[in-house]
Amino acid sequence: MSDAVPDTTAPAPAPAAPRGPLAGVRVLELGGIGPGPFCGMLLGDLGAEVVRVEQPAEAGKPTLHPVLHRNRRSVAIDLKQPEGAAAALALVERMDVLIEGFRPGVTERLGLGPEQCLARNPALVYGRMTGWGQQGPLAQEPGHDINYIALAGALHAIGPAGGDPVPPLNLVGDFGGGGMLLALGVLGALLHARGSGQGQVVDAAMADGTALLLAMTYGLLGQGLWQDRPAANLLDGAAPFYRSYRCADGRHVAVGAIEPQFYAALLRVLELTGDPDFAAQHDPDAWPVMAERLTALFATRERDAWAEAFAGQGACVTPVLSLTEAPAHPHHRARGTYRRAEDGSVEPAPAPRFSATPTAEPTAAPVAGADTRAVLSGGVLSEQQVDALFERGVLGGCPGRS
Repeated sequence: MSDAVPDTTAPAPAPAAPRGPLAGVRVLELGGIGPGPFCGMLLGDLGAEVVRVEQPAEAGKPTLHPVLHRNRRSVAIDLKQPEGAAAALALVERMDVLIEGFRPGVTERLGLGPEQCLARNPALVYGRMTGWGQQGPLAQEPGHDINYIALAGALHAIGPAGGDPVPPLNLVGDFGGGGMLLALGVLGALLHARGSGQGQVVDAAMADGTALLLAMTYGLLGQGLWQDRPAANLLDGAAPFYRSYRCADGRHVAVGAIEPQFYAALLRVLELTGDPDFAAQHDPDAWPVMAERLTALFATRERDAWAEAFAGQGACVTPVLSLTEAPAHPHHRARGTYRRAEDGSVEPAPAPRFSATPTAEPTAAPVAGADTRAVLSGGVLSEQQVDALFERGVLGGCPGRS
Protein backbone atom coordinates (compact mmCIF):
# COMPACT_ATOMS: atom_id res chain seq x y z
CA MET A 1 0.00 0.00 0.00
CA SER A 2 1.48 3.31 -1.03
CA ASP A 3 2.16 6.00 1.57
CA ALA A 4 2.12 8.73 -1.07
CA VAL A 5 -0.03 11.71 -0.19
CA PRO A 6 -2.30 12.82 -3.05
CA ASP A 7 -1.55 16.26 -4.42
CA THR A 8 -4.68 18.17 -3.48
CA THR A 9 -3.25 21.38 -4.90
CA ALA A 10 -3.38 20.10 -8.49
CA PRO A 11 -6.20 21.69 -10.46
CA ALA A 12 -9.21 19.49 -11.19
CA PRO A 13 -9.67 18.56 -14.82
CA ALA A 14 -11.79 21.03 -16.72
CA PRO A 15 -15.36 19.85 -17.27
CA ALA A 16 -16.24 18.78 -20.80
CA ALA A 17 -17.71 21.50 -22.96
CA PRO A 18 -21.51 21.32 -23.03
CA ARG A 19 -22.74 19.43 -26.07
CA GLY A 20 -26.22 18.23 -25.16
CA PRO A 21 -27.76 14.75 -24.94
CA LEU A 22 -27.90 14.29 -28.74
CA ALA A 23 -24.19 14.91 -29.31
CA GLY A 24 -23.01 12.67 -32.12
CA VAL A 25 -26.44 12.28 -33.73
CA ARG A 26 -26.33 13.36 -37.39
CA VAL A 27 -29.40 14.85 -39.06
CA LEU A 28 -30.04 15.79 -42.69
CA GLU A 29 -32.82 18.35 -43.16
CA LEU A 30 -34.24 18.74 -46.66
CA GLY A 31 -35.24 22.39 -46.72
CA GLY A 32 -38.80 23.20 -45.73
CA ILE A 33 -40.50 25.90 -43.67
CA GLY A 34 -42.12 26.10 -40.24
CA PRO A 35 -42.53 22.79 -38.44
CA GLY A 36 -39.73 20.87 -40.19
CA PRO A 37 -37.07 23.47 -39.39
CA PHE A 38 -38.50 23.74 -35.86
CA CYS A 39 -37.87 20.02 -35.43
CA GLY A 40 -34.34 20.54 -36.77
CA MET A 41 -33.83 23.41 -34.35
CA LEU A 42 -34.95 21.29 -31.40
CA LEU A 43 -32.60 18.46 -32.36
CA GLY A 44 -29.75 20.92 -32.96
CA ASP A 45 -30.38 22.66 -29.66
CA LEU A 46 -29.99 19.29 -27.95
CA GLY A 47 -26.61 18.72 -29.59
CA ALA A 48 -27.37 16.93 -32.85
CA GLU A 49 -25.26 17.82 -35.89
CA VAL A 50 -27.84 19.17 -38.34
CA VAL A 51 -27.09 19.78 -42.02
CA ARG A 52 -29.76 21.70 -43.90
CA VAL A 53 -30.10 21.37 -47.68
CA GLU A 54 -31.04 24.54 -49.59
CA GLN A 55 -31.50 25.29 -53.27
CA PRO A 56 -28.41 26.69 -55.07
CA ALA A 57 -30.42 29.79 -56.01
CA GLU A 58 -30.52 30.66 -52.29
CA ALA A 59 -26.75 30.33 -51.82
CA GLY A 60 -25.15 33.31 -50.11
CA LYS A 61 -28.45 34.69 -48.83
CA PRO A 62 -29.15 35.10 -45.12
CA THR A 63 -32.12 33.19 -43.79
CA LEU A 64 -35.44 34.86 -43.04
CA HIS A 65 -35.75 32.59 -39.99
CA PRO A 66 -32.56 33.00 -37.96
CA VAL A 67 -33.95 31.37 -34.82
CA LEU A 68 -35.48 28.31 -36.52
CA HIS A 69 -32.28 27.84 -38.55
CA ARG A 70 -29.76 28.13 -35.70
CA ASN A 71 -27.38 25.28 -34.85
CA ARG A 72 -27.04 24.20 -38.48
CA ARG A 73 -24.57 23.71 -41.24
CA SER A 74 -25.93 24.65 -44.65
CA VAL A 75 -25.32 23.03 -48.03
CA ALA A 76 -26.84 24.12 -51.33
CA ILE A 77 -27.73 21.21 -53.62
CA ASP A 78 -30.10 21.14 -56.59
CA LEU A 79 -32.08 18.02 -55.69
CA LYS A 80 -34.00 18.16 -58.97
CA GLN A 81 -30.87 17.22 -60.85
CA PRO A 82 -29.90 13.53 -60.70
CA GLU A 83 -26.35 14.44 -59.70
CA GLY A 84 -27.72 16.53 -56.86
CA ALA A 85 -29.95 13.71 -55.62
CA ALA A 86 -26.94 11.38 -55.83
CA ALA A 87 -24.88 13.78 -53.71
CA ALA A 88 -27.70 13.91 -51.16
CA LEU A 89 -27.85 10.10 -51.08
CA ALA A 90 -24.13 10.04 -50.39
CA LEU A 91 -24.83 12.27 -47.39
CA VAL A 92 -27.69 10.00 -46.29
CA GLU A 93 -25.23 7.13 -45.87
CA ARG A 94 -23.54 9.09 -43.05
CA MET A 95 -26.71 10.27 -41.29
CA ASP A 96 -28.78 8.90 -38.42
CA VAL A 97 -31.88 10.92 -39.25
CA LEU A 98 -33.43 12.58 -42.30
CA ILE A 99 -36.33 15.03 -41.97
CA GLU A 100 -38.37 16.42 -44.85
CA GLY A 101 -41.57 18.43 -45.18
CA PHE A 102 -42.61 18.04 -48.82
CA ARG A 103 -46.01 16.85 -49.96
CA PRO A 104 -46.33 13.06 -50.11
CA GLY A 105 -44.52 11.61 -53.11
CA VAL A 106 -42.16 14.52 -53.79
CA THR A 107 -39.01 12.97 -52.32
CA GLU A 108 -39.84 9.69 -54.07
CA ARG A 109 -39.88 11.53 -57.40
CA LEU A 110 -36.55 13.12 -56.55
CA GLY A 111 -35.04 9.71 -55.87
CA LEU A 112 -34.78 10.51 -52.16
CA GLY A 113 -37.80 8.67 -50.80
CA PRO A 114 -37.73 6.26 -47.88
CA GLU A 115 -37.15 3.21 -50.06
CA GLN A 116 -34.11 4.74 -51.77
CA CYS A 117 -32.65 6.17 -48.56
CA LEU A 118 -33.17 3.08 -46.40
CA ALA A 119 -31.59 0.96 -49.11
CA ARG A 120 -28.44 3.04 -48.70
CA ASN A 121 -28.69 3.29 -44.91
CA PRO A 122 -30.90 0.61 -43.29
CA ALA A 123 -30.67 2.18 -39.81
CA LEU A 124 -31.88 5.61 -41.02
CA VAL A 125 -34.79 7.31 -39.26
CA TYR A 126 -36.80 8.98 -42.04
CA GLY A 127 -38.97 11.74 -40.54
CA ARG A 128 -41.81 13.13 -42.67
CA MET A 129 -43.67 16.32 -41.74
CA THR A 130 -46.95 17.13 -43.47
CA GLY A 131 -50.26 18.74 -42.65
CA TRP A 132 -52.58 15.88 -43.53
CA GLY A 133 -50.28 12.84 -43.38
CA GLN A 134 -48.90 10.50 -46.01
CA GLN A 135 -52.26 8.83 -46.70
CA GLY A 136 -55.91 9.85 -46.65
CA PRO A 137 -58.30 11.79 -48.92
CA LEU A 138 -56.59 15.13 -48.16
CA ALA A 139 -52.98 13.94 -48.33
CA GLN A 140 -52.26 15.87 -51.54
CA GLU A 141 -54.25 18.98 -50.61
CA PRO A 142 -52.43 22.20 -49.63
CA GLY A 143 -53.04 23.75 -46.25
CA HIS A 144 -51.66 25.75 -43.37
CA ASP A 145 -51.83 25.57 -39.60
CA ILE A 146 -55.28 27.17 -39.49
CA ASN A 147 -56.68 24.50 -41.83
CA TYR A 148 -55.22 21.58 -39.89
CA ILE A 149 -56.44 22.79 -36.50
CA ALA A 150 -59.83 23.66 -38.00
CA LEU A 151 -60.40 20.14 -39.27
CA ALA A 152 -59.09 18.60 -36.05
CA GLY A 153 -61.64 20.46 -33.92
CA ALA A 154 -59.26 22.76 -32.06
CA LEU A 155 -60.06 26.04 -33.81
CA HIS A 156 -63.78 25.67 -33.12
CA ALA A 157 -63.06 25.58 -29.40
CA ILE A 158 -61.05 28.82 -29.28
CA GLY A 159 -62.88 32.13 -29.37
CA PRO A 160 -65.48 34.27 -27.63
CA ALA A 161 -69.09 33.20 -27.10
CA GLY A 162 -71.11 34.11 -30.16
CA GLY A 163 -67.96 35.27 -31.96
CA ASP A 164 -65.64 33.90 -34.58
CA PRO A 165 -62.86 31.34 -33.93
CA VAL A 166 -59.53 32.99 -33.12
CA PRO A 167 -56.32 31.45 -34.53
CA PRO A 168 -53.85 30.83 -31.65
CA LEU A 169 -51.00 32.08 -33.85
CA ASN A 170 -49.59 28.96 -35.54
CA LEU A 171 -48.53 27.39 -32.27
CA VAL A 172 -50.93 24.43 -32.20
CA GLY A 173 -50.60 22.89 -35.66
CA ASP A 174 -47.18 23.95 -36.92
CA PHE A 175 -45.20 23.73 -33.73
CA GLY A 176 -46.93 21.84 -30.88
CA GLY A 177 -48.75 19.36 -33.11
CA GLY A 178 -46.16 19.45 -35.88
CA GLY A 179 -42.46 20.06 -35.34
CA MET A 180 -42.40 19.02 -31.70
CA LEU A 181 -44.36 15.85 -32.46
CA LEU A 182 -41.94 15.01 -35.27
CA ALA A 183 -39.00 15.49 -32.90
CA LEU A 184 -40.60 13.11 -30.41
CA GLY A 185 -41.25 10.54 -33.13
CA VAL A 186 -37.73 10.84 -34.48
CA LEU A 187 -36.20 10.26 -31.06
CA GLY A 188 -38.43 7.26 -30.43
CA ALA A 189 -37.42 5.74 -33.78
CA LEU A 190 -33.78 6.59 -33.10
CA LEU A 191 -33.85 4.64 -29.84
CA HIS A 192 -35.26 1.67 -31.74
CA ALA A 193 -32.63 1.99 -34.46
CA ARG A 194 -29.79 2.20 -31.94
CA GLY A 195 -30.94 -1.05 -30.34
CA SER A 196 -31.93 -3.00 -33.43
CA GLY A 197 -30.09 -1.45 -36.39
CA GLN A 198 -33.47 -1.09 -38.07
CA GLY A 199 -34.55 2.29 -39.42
CA GLN A 200 -38.11 3.30 -40.20
CA VAL A 201 -40.39 6.05 -41.47
CA VAL A 202 -41.96 8.50 -39.00
CA ASP A 203 -45.19 9.93 -40.47
CA ALA A 204 -45.96 13.10 -38.46
CA ALA A 205 -49.08 15.00 -39.54
CA MET A 206 -50.16 18.31 -38.06
CA ALA A 207 -53.81 17.24 -38.12
CA ASP A 208 -52.91 14.11 -36.12
CA GLY A 209 -50.77 16.13 -33.72
CA THR A 210 -53.52 18.66 -33.12
CA ALA A 211 -55.96 15.85 -32.34
CA LEU A 212 -53.42 14.43 -29.90
CA LEU A 213 -53.10 17.78 -28.13
CA LEU A 214 -56.88 17.63 -27.59
CA ALA A 215 -56.56 14.41 -25.55
CA MET A 216 -57.72 15.93 -22.27
CA THR A 217 -60.48 17.92 -23.96
CA TYR A 218 -61.87 14.81 -25.66
CA GLY A 219 -61.63 12.96 -22.35
CA LEU A 220 -63.75 15.62 -20.67
CA LEU A 221 -66.15 15.71 -23.62
CA GLY A 222 -66.66 11.96 -23.39
CA GLN A 223 -67.58 12.24 -19.71
CA GLY A 224 -70.06 15.05 -20.30
CA LEU A 225 -67.75 17.54 -18.59
CA TRP A 226 -67.13 19.68 -21.67
CA GLN A 227 -69.63 21.44 -23.91
CA ASP A 228 -68.87 21.35 -27.63
CA ARG A 229 -69.05 25.11 -28.04
CA PRO A 230 -66.54 27.88 -27.31
CA ALA A 231 -66.50 30.03 -24.17
CA ALA A 232 -68.73 27.63 -22.24
CA ASN A 233 -66.20 25.62 -20.25
CA LEU A 234 -63.72 25.76 -17.42
CA LEU A 235 -60.62 26.37 -19.56
CA ASP A 236 -61.91 28.34 -22.56
CA GLY A 237 -62.59 31.72 -20.97
CA ALA A 238 -66.09 31.08 -19.67
CA ALA A 239 -65.04 30.62 -16.04
CA PRO A 240 -64.45 34.06 -14.48
CA PHE A 241 -61.51 32.67 -12.49
CA TYR A 242 -59.73 31.42 -15.63
CA ARG A 243 -59.52 34.23 -18.16
CA SER A 244 -57.85 37.56 -18.79
CA TYR A 245 -59.08 41.00 -17.71
CA ARG A 246 -58.42 44.44 -19.14
CA CYS A 247 -56.82 46.90 -16.73
CA ALA A 248 -57.03 50.68 -16.47
CA ASP A 249 -54.10 51.18 -18.87
CA GLY A 250 -55.53 48.90 -21.56
CA ARG A 251 -53.15 46.07 -20.69
CA HIS A 252 -54.26 42.80 -19.13
CA VAL A 253 -53.81 40.33 -16.30
CA ALA A 254 -54.30 36.58 -16.56
CA VAL A 255 -56.28 34.86 -13.80
CA GLY A 256 -55.95 31.10 -13.31
CA ALA A 257 -57.36 30.56 -9.81
CA ILE A 258 -58.95 27.13 -10.36
CA GLU A 259 -58.18 25.27 -7.15
CA PRO A 260 -59.97 26.33 -3.93
CA GLN A 261 -56.87 27.67 -2.22
CA PHE A 262 -55.96 29.83 -5.23
CA TYR A 263 -59.54 31.05 -5.59
CA ALA A 264 -59.57 31.97 -1.89
CA ALA A 265 -56.34 33.93 -2.37
CA LEU A 266 -57.84 35.73 -5.37
CA LEU A 267 -60.86 36.81 -3.33
CA ARG A 268 -58.65 37.83 -0.40
CA VAL A 269 -56.49 40.17 -2.49
CA LEU A 270 -59.58 41.63 -4.18
CA GLU A 271 -61.31 42.01 -0.77
CA LEU A 272 -64.18 39.81 -1.91
CA THR A 273 -63.92 37.11 0.74
CA GLY A 274 -67.42 36.24 1.95
CA ASP A 275 -69.14 38.10 -0.89
CA PRO A 276 -72.24 36.03 -1.80
CA ASP A 277 -71.74 36.62 -5.52
CA PHE A 278 -68.52 34.60 -5.32
CA ALA A 279 -69.66 31.84 -2.95
CA ALA A 280 -70.35 29.19 -5.62
CA GLN A 281 -67.10 29.10 -7.60
CA HIS A 282 -68.03 26.25 -9.95
CA ASP A 283 -71.68 27.16 -10.58
CA PRO A 284 -71.89 28.26 -14.25
CA ASP A 285 -75.09 30.14 -13.50
CA ALA A 286 -73.11 32.42 -11.17
CA TRP A 287 -70.32 33.05 -13.66
CA PRO A 288 -71.83 35.96 -15.61
CA VAL A 289 -72.29 38.10 -12.49
CA MET A 290 -68.84 37.17 -11.21
CA ALA A 291 -67.25 38.04 -14.55
CA GLU A 292 -69.05 41.37 -14.72
CA ARG A 293 -67.88 42.39 -11.28
CA LEU A 294 -64.30 41.23 -11.84
CA THR A 295 -64.21 43.08 -15.16
CA ALA A 296 -65.19 46.30 -13.43
CA LEU A 297 -62.78 45.73 -10.55
CA PHE A 298 -59.68 44.97 -12.64
CA ALA A 299 -60.41 48.05 -14.74
CA THR A 300 -59.76 50.26 -11.71
CA ARG A 301 -55.97 49.81 -11.64
CA GLU A 302 -53.15 49.55 -14.14
CA ARG A 303 -51.73 46.15 -14.98
CA ASP A 304 -48.46 46.54 -13.12
CA ALA A 305 -50.27 47.75 -10.00
CA TRP A 306 -52.29 44.54 -10.02
CA ALA A 307 -49.13 42.53 -10.62
CA GLU A 308 -47.59 44.10 -7.53
CA ALA A 309 -50.71 43.50 -5.47
CA PHE A 310 -50.79 39.79 -6.38
CA ALA A 311 -47.03 39.17 -6.13
CA GLY A 312 -46.36 36.36 -3.67
CA GLN A 313 -50.04 35.90 -2.81
CA GLY A 314 -50.49 32.46 -4.35
CA ALA A 315 -53.53 33.47 -6.36
CA CYS A 316 -52.31 32.46 -9.85
CA VAL A 317 -52.61 35.98 -11.23
CA THR A 318 -49.93 37.27 -13.60
CA PRO A 319 -49.48 40.20 -15.96
CA VAL A 320 -50.01 39.48 -19.65
CA LEU A 321 -46.65 40.47 -21.12
CA SER A 322 -45.94 41.36 -24.73
CA LEU A 323 -43.30 39.61 -26.81
CA THR A 324 -40.86 42.43 -26.09
CA GLU A 325 -41.71 42.62 -22.38
CA ALA A 326 -41.44 38.91 -21.58
CA PRO A 327 -37.63 38.52 -21.84
CA ALA A 328 -37.09 41.28 -19.28
CA HIS A 329 -39.20 39.67 -16.56
CA PRO A 330 -37.04 38.86 -13.52
CA HIS A 331 -38.00 35.18 -13.53
CA HIS A 332 -36.98 34.71 -17.15
CA ARG A 333 -33.78 36.67 -16.58
CA ALA A 334 -32.89 34.50 -13.59
CA ARG A 335 -33.44 31.26 -15.50
CA GLY A 336 -32.07 32.44 -18.83
CA THR A 337 -35.32 31.58 -20.60
CA TYR A 338 -34.38 34.00 -23.35
CA ARG A 339 -30.93 34.78 -24.66
CA ARG A 340 -29.31 37.47 -26.76
CA ALA A 341 -28.05 36.18 -30.10
CA GLU A 342 -24.77 37.19 -31.73
CA ASP A 343 -26.51 39.94 -33.69
CA GLY A 344 -28.05 41.40 -30.52
CA SER A 345 -31.57 40.10 -31.13
CA VAL A 346 -33.49 38.23 -28.45
CA GLU A 347 -34.51 34.60 -28.91
CA PRO A 348 -35.74 31.71 -26.75
CA ALA A 349 -32.94 29.68 -25.19
CA PRO A 350 -32.77 25.91 -25.71
CA ALA A 351 -35.11 23.89 -23.51
CA PRO A 352 -35.52 21.70 -21.53
CA ARG A 353 -32.55 21.76 -19.16
CA PHE A 354 -30.33 18.68 -18.68
CA SER A 355 -28.34 18.04 -15.50
CA ALA A 356 -25.78 15.58 -16.90
CA THR A 357 -25.65 16.68 -20.54
CA PRO A 358 -26.19 20.45 -20.63
CA THR A 359 -26.69 22.06 -24.02
CA ALA A 360 -24.25 24.50 -25.58
CA GLU A 361 -24.98 28.07 -26.58
CA PRO A 362 -26.67 28.02 -29.98
CA THR A 363 -24.66 28.94 -33.05
CA ALA A 364 -26.02 31.54 -35.45
CA ALA A 365 -27.90 30.46 -38.55
CA PRO A 366 -25.50 30.33 -41.52
CA VAL A 367 -26.11 31.88 -44.91
CA ALA A 368 -27.44 29.33 -47.36
CA GLY A 369 -24.71 27.13 -48.78
CA ALA A 370 -22.04 28.34 -46.38
CA ASP A 371 -20.83 24.78 -45.70
CA THR A 372 -21.39 23.07 -49.06
CA ARG A 373 -17.77 22.32 -49.80
CA ALA A 374 -16.75 21.56 -46.23
CA VAL A 375 -19.58 19.06 -45.74
CA LEU A 376 -19.43 17.30 -49.11
CA SER A 377 -15.66 17.13 -49.44
CA GLY A 378 -15.31 15.83 -45.90
CA GLY A 379 -15.23 12.23 -47.08
CA VAL A 380 -18.64 12.26 -48.81
CA LEU A 381 -17.36 13.17 -52.29
CA SER A 382 -13.90 13.78 -53.66
CA GLU A 383 -12.65 17.33 -54.17
CA GLN A 384 -12.74 16.71 -57.93
CA GLN A 385 -16.38 15.60 -57.77
CA VAL A 386 -17.31 18.65 -55.72
CA ASP A 387 -15.49 20.94 -58.18
CA ALA A 388 -17.37 19.38 -61.10
CA LEU A 389 -20.75 19.76 -59.40
CA PHE A 390 -20.05 23.42 -58.65
CA GLU A 391 -19.11 23.98 -62.28
CA ARG A 392 -22.37 22.43 -63.49
CA GLY A 393 -24.51 24.46 -61.07
CA VAL A 394 -25.59 21.43 -59.08
CA LEU A 395 -24.03 22.91 -55.96
CA GLY A 396 -24.18 26.44 -54.60
CA GLY A 397 -22.16 28.37 -52.06
CA CYS A 398 -18.53 29.36 -52.03
CA PRO A 399 -16.90 27.15 -54.69
CA GLY A 400 -13.28 27.92 -53.71
CA ARG A 401 -11.25 25.44 -51.72
CA SER A 402 -10.08 26.42 -48.27
